Amino acid sequence: MAMKRIGILAVALMFLASSAYAVEVAGVDMPDTLKAGDVNLVYNGGGKRTKFGMKVYVASLYLKQKSSDANAIINADEPMAIRLQITSGLVTPDKMKAAIDEGFENSTGGNVAPIQAKIDAFTACFRNLAKDDVYDFVYQPGKGVEILKAGKLVSVIQGLDFKKGLFGIWLCDKPAQKDLKEAMLGK
Repeated sequence: MAMKRIGILAVALMFLASSAYAVEVAGVDMPDTLKAGDVNLVYNGGGKRTKFGMKVYVASLYLKQKSSDANAIINADEPMAIRLQITSGLVTPDKMKAAIDEGFENSTGGNVAPIQAKIDAFTACFRNLAKDDVYDFVYQPGKGVEILKAGKLVSVIQGLDFKKGLFGIWLCDKPAQKDLKEAMLGK
């Protein structure tokens, strides 16, 4: 009887350990859930961003419930998150800033002026960027986008307008990378 209990306990522990990071995305383990305040978000999809054939980062989208409707996700005023893990040592703070600036240009249709100060505050969060860094961009209505690095709060940027532009970097009609957009939408 004791051996049976030990066996059941071992199976339960293996299940718990494996479910903490149950999703592998382009060779990077991603959690199957993330928290936005007290809301549990589920993994919607994820993929790799490549540049010149090299994997630069892996991004995953987390929502209250799965969706493949990019416009609805961008415009929704509800908890959601994006996890970004840097996979290349060639990504520098300057290159990240340039990519973010281009992403906001594309996601806002060139109308960055109303949120430029927020974009500048966001890009400042990448001053000490390094390979294997993990960033979470967690949106909570009424609070804004929390930027976490390795689980530690770096900044909070308020406004649904900023959240729309940020999530639009990956999900707008002119995304950072089309196949990454599709992967984040679970397609």
